[in-house]
Amino acid sequence: MLSPQELSDRLEIQDLVFHYADLIDRKAFDELTEVFTEDAHIDYSAFGGGVGGREETIAFLHAALDAGLFPHTQHLNANVQVRLDGDTASGRVMCFNPMEITLPDGGSQVFFLGLWYLDAYRRTVHGWRICRREEVRSWAFNTPDFMNL
Repeated sequence: MLSPQELSDRLEIQDLVFHYADLIDRKAFDELTEVFTEDAHIDYSAFGGGVGGREETIAFLHAALDAGLFPHTQHLNANVQVRLDGDTASGRVMCFNPMEITLPDGGSQVFFLGLWYLDAYRRTVHGWRICRREEVRSWAFNTPDFMNL
């Protein structure tokens, strides 16, 4: 049976995971300082994205997603699995990610990505934060040929 603190920690981490997805889809990248620790390591390389710290990741997201190439995205998270260990935790989160991409001819195309996030979390004075996030590729569907995914 989980203690009240363990239940609270699990719900706070789940809310953190969902908050991350909302910030990404709203393109509110600067607010990711509320999600990641200052020393976070983020690895988006499974689908050709950047790898780096919090500030490098925020800069990467601005460059990749603000330019209008991906006008609409959704990061739908499910199966949030959390293992608590005091003030740290690990997690595995499923993500279904439909995205719209602007094509070179001016049209657009919707494609879908399936992935998991492998996370490490840390309790801070500001609450739970992600200190490590790695995307793990599962599948891709209907990606444009030029993306090479």
